[in-house]
Amino acid sequence: MSHSRWHLRPPIPDKYLATTSACSRLITQLLYNRGLTEPSQLESFITADERLAGDPFLLPNMHQAVARIYQALLSGESIAIYGDFDTDGITATALLVQGLSILKANVIPYIPHRLTEGYGLKTTALENLYQQGISLVITADCGITAMAQVQGSNKIGLDVIITDHHTPPDTIPPAVAVINPRLPNSGYPFAELAGVGVAFKLLQALFHSIGKDEQLNSLVDLVALGTVADMMPLLGENRYLVKQGLKLMNAAPRLGIQEMIAQGGLTGGSLDAESISWSLAPRLNAAGRLEHAMSSYRLLMTESPQEAHELALWLEQKNVERQRLTSKALATAREQIVAQKVSPLLLVSDSDFPIGVCGLVAGKLTEEFYRPAVVIKSGEQVSSGSCRSIPEFNIIQALTQCNSLFTYFGGHSQAAGFTMPTSNLPRLQQTLLELATTQLGGIDLRPELDIDMEVSLSNLGGNTFPIIQQLAPFGRGNPAPNFLSRRAEVVAVRSMGTHGEHLRLKIKQDGTVWDGVGFGLGSYLSETSSLLDIVYNLEVDHWGGQEKLRLNILDFTPGR
Repeated sequence: MSHSRWHLRPPIPDKYLATTSACSRLITQLLYNRGLTEPSQLESFITADERLAGDPFLLPNMHQAVARIYQALLSGESIAIYGDFDTDGITATALLVQGLSILKANVIPYIPHRLTEGYGLKTTALENLYQQGISLVITADCGITAMAQVQGSNKIGLDVIITDHHTPPDTIPPAVAVINPRLPNSGYPFAELAGVGVAFKLLQALFHSIGKDEQLNSLVDLVALGTVADMMPLLGENRYLVKQGLKLMNAAPRLGIQEMIAQGGLTGGSLDAESISWSLAPRLNAAGRLEHAMSSYRLLMTESPQEAHELALWLEQKNVERQRLTSKALATAREQIVAQKVSPLLLVSDSDFPIGVCGLVAGKLTEEFYRPAVVIKSGEQVSSGSCRSIPEFNIIQALTQCNSLFTYFGGHSQAAGFTMPTSNLPRLQQTLLELATTQLGGIDLRPELDIDMEVSLSNLGGNTFPIIQQLAPFGRGNPAPNFLSRRAEVVAVRSMGTHGEHLRLKIKQDGTVWDGVGFGLGSYLSETSSLLDIVYNLEVDHWGGQEKLRLNILDFTPGR
């Protein structure tokens, strides 16, 4: 039996093939699998140019926001950018500060401390900013649920513009302008922008109004970083923004990114979306998880080689510490789960969980057990939790049904967080478990593995890989294409990794031999046989300075 549910996409209908004859059958099938059925869609997906970008003035309240910022620029007001402490929030803050600085604004950043202040707008922080002479606060990747905080700001005469992309509540804060593509009255054609994407649209509208559009090109690297880090789907406008941002990062990376490339052992000039998710984003996130995210902000903004080097080195140390703390908390969480016996929803709590790694632990539990996971740092009076979920269970909807238990909650369908009185924990656990039992009852709780095509290994040579790369950048919403090859002969197989957690294979079919690697499949070594049906994607192995194509094996089952 396979370790996930295989979902082989149906082959393309012949009538459709006739209308898209300009593309190869492989590319046409891959695009068809991604819901692109019109010839015009195929071309714009592959070129991923500015035609995918929406008019920023289609976002709600954009005119009001631009007018208020323009007023602040003309009268020399002091502006604060109030961001979030994850990579999306940090890049959105850096983007707005850098963009407004180009327009000679008096602008400062403010990013709350995760451990002492927590997520979102805080009344104390807003009042302090006002006392420092700030008269306009622009939020970055937060604020959509900050009803009381915005009301309080209005009372003292502090104007707030909200830019956010999180799910809006039923009642929107009474800010000067609320810019969010998910608002019910939004006419914007693409709702999946990251927080940094929404911030970029605000700058686009502002710069366009004063005829300085081209000066924004130097900031699109920040948009790519935040969009990929926040796991937004790499479709529609995000494709264009990430593609442009990667181009800039590869051609002329800012000092902080150059230093992170060096620390992460990456090859400059060949960064892709995966380099962001596996190397750059975890480093940028490490500061806010363990200390203060302002260090990551400064790394992105610095123009001093010395400071860039020192900050990148410090982040590297924090990232190693973050990995250690995550492993330790994950071991504790697993013990609790085994003791509870696995249920449709995993909920673990411990007073020693570092609050900054709860989300990472929840993500790893969801990956391992394929269940929604809630990881809570419990305190005597107050507890904070992070949630990660699976496509079959909308976690923000579930939390909304428990909203009376929280002092704060927010997030997306697959990732969310909350703060609550510790005394409410038993009720939360009971309610979430009931919801999960009802919604997930009778569902085969194994991850679904989408397979684009069944092919023979002998058909994958030549220019297949360069053709597939036309569909990059790959990520959520546009995953690297997966293939199925049946009855492939296993020439050799062994485990690899410190604890034998991975597999290395040599696979043969129709006279062609491929190297393959199965990350995380080491525990299934005993299930391999002489013939296997394998699901995989193609990747370049950069081992030892050599570049060689190999199979990245995602799952297998004995060949029938």
